[in-house]
Amino acid sequence: MGLTSHKVLALSALVSVLLVVGTVWLWPRLARGGWAAVCGRIGTILATQLAVVCTLGLAANNSFAFYSSWDDLLGTADNGPVNIENQFADGRRTAGIQQIGNENVRGANTVGRDPAVVGRLERIRIPGATTGLATEGYVYLPPQYFQPEYQNRKFPAAMAITGFPGDAKNLVTKLNYPATELQQIREGKMKPTVLVLMRPSPAMPRDTECEDIPGGPQAESYFAKDVPAAIRGSYRVGAAPGDWGLVGNSTGGYCALKLAMKHPEVFSAAVSLSGYYRAADDPTTGDLFGGQQQRRNEADLSWRLANLPHPAVSLLVGGSKEGDGDYYESTRQFVAAAKGGPTRVSSITLETGGHNFNTWNRMLPASLGWLSEHLNAPA
Repeated sequence: MGLTSHKVLALSALVSVLLVVGTVWLWPRLARGGWAAVCGRIGTILATQLAVVCTLGLAANNSFAFYSSWDDLLGTADNGPVNIENQFADGRRTAGIQQIGNENVRGANTVGRDPAVVGRLERIRIPGATTGLATEGYVYLPPQYFQPEYQNRKFPAAMAITGFPGDAKNLVTKLNYPATELQQIREGKMKPTVLVLMRPSPAMPRDTECEDIPGGPQAESYFAKDVPAAIRGSYRVGAAPGDWGLVGNSTGGYCALKLAMKHPEVFSAAVSLSGYYRAADDPTTGDLFGGQQQRRNEADLSWRLANLPHPAVSLLVGGSKEGDGDYYESTRQFVAAAKGGPTRVSSITLETGGHNFNTWNRMLPASLGWLSEHLNAPA
């Protein structure tokens, strides 16, 4: 049974209940003195607490989709390169990306499953030709991708990256990028755009912060080079300046800003929702920079604006004044540092809102509309 299976959760809950009942039943017998009784009491308490914690953890994982499988949780998933030939939605056969399956587009008053009406959501595995990394994600193809008048056109693309340790599934179940884009297109607020929905690290369970780690995973190169090349090789996506953008929340927001600032030749615009501006440094990241202070500085986005030439990219930063730590103050400093240069920074500021999906959902429609304004139309 899979990690996210309802059967696993139900079994864990049943074991928890049985252990609680067993503890209540045995406790009078374990009330007497002696080491055996003491060890028995300790054992029943530990077993009960462990079972309850496991049940709560499974429930939280099913709700927030932190890990999608046992291999994902244990870090034993195969991240090696793949080279598989597949049949894609438009009938072309391509090498590289593996199509795992299709999922329904939900929300936005979607009626029926005709891709020319609601688009198509494909679950895929994206290999890294230059880095050897690979990870699973989703591609959303808008309705126009399947309409006759667009059959010879290439589309702009936006790479959406969730927060660590989240799964790409969060971008479908919690933020629902496909339905949000579909509604924005219907309202004339967004151009048809191919969405590439991804998790923030291609080397789970390590948090790579989208960095090329000395002697470790080359995550920056994976996102900036391998993913766009693989997507262009499998779908009708453009490669011209202005054809690629980024959007992300939390860690994904930091990644979106950094990738755009470091690779303006690939990404013309980026959106950060409650993102930060300096790489995290904790047990999940390890040493990202090989002890090199210069590399650490270059991963600090405010430092880049203060010390390096400003790239000609458009950035949107969104968050709240209250409820999200020091986000507001650090964002003010970032926006101020960008003034007077070719890096153009816009902002969305909510009065209140935490570091959560509810806050990001409030900003997502306007953010996708803004991003679309800074990308090319299908051509």
